[in-house]
Amino acid sequence: MSVARPTRSQANAERHTTPMILPTFIIAGAPRSGTTYLYDLCAAHPEIYMARPRSPEPKFFLVDEEYAKGLSYYSEKWFAEAKGFGAIGEKSTNYLEDPRVAERIHRDLPHVRLVFILRNPVERAFSNYLWSRKNGIETLSFEEALLREPEREVSYEPRFRYARPFSYMSRGMYARLLEPYFARFPRSQILILLFDDLVAAPEALARTLFQFLGVSPQPRLAFDFGQKVNSARRGDETRSRLTAAFLHGVYFHPNRELSALIERDISHWNRMLWNVD
Repeated sequence: MSVARPTRSQANAERHTTPMILPTFIIAGAPRSGTTYLYDLCAAHPEIYMARPRSPEPKFFLVDEEYAKGLSYYSEKWFAEAKGFGAIGEKSTNYLEDPRVAERIHRDLPHVRLVFILRNPVERAFSNYLWSRKNGIETLSFEEALLREPEREVSYEPRFRYARPFSYMSRGMYARLLEPYFARFPRSQILILLFDDLVAAPEALARTLFQFLGVSPQPRLAFDFGQKVNSARRGDETRSRLTAAFLHGVYFHPNRELSALIERDISHWNRMLWNVD
């Protein structure tokens, strides 16, 4: 006995009546600050579903062409298998960098929880530079790249429009970048983590994150808390003392603004602690 197949119109109607599955949380930045570590940590939790694959990232709320396809597309592409999980998430680190993203997320996911992990912006800038070098994108010295950053940021070729691989300094202006989110979302929906805590006490950071996401804070995890994820270092890289001093000057007041915004003491970021030649 043959079974009649649904017509295309019937299939479309069924697809559109199926409830969309959308994320309950988003890891939204900052690049080179431990976001990949957080993704792997969440993916190891039995109650959390993370959008797969890890790379390339969804960037749905950032890339205009993707966003134009709508939430049904977003749901079907990234979360079709997420039914039944206690928390559902995605990671797109560049969400922190465009105020339009905060507006779009608030409009479409007003109750979503937002996770940001921030790193000393001096160290973050150099790590970003090393990543660009490692991937064959950057050919300039670190010092020349910093000097040319303003002109390069306004002339990105289309393939780098959203990745912005030469935005070393601007990505560390965290207070300015966070303001669109703080202006739209209740503080209870935003979790600010520090790379410092990931290094010093990763298991405590995991408990904080899991509690925020509403899942078991101390599950059994097949996860190496001491692992290094997505590192761009070889181990022999140095920066000049002059460059270090320059960057600390650039970030001195922005770091103070961030400290006030997130209500946390980060004064140690304004001390020159990194290795220089």
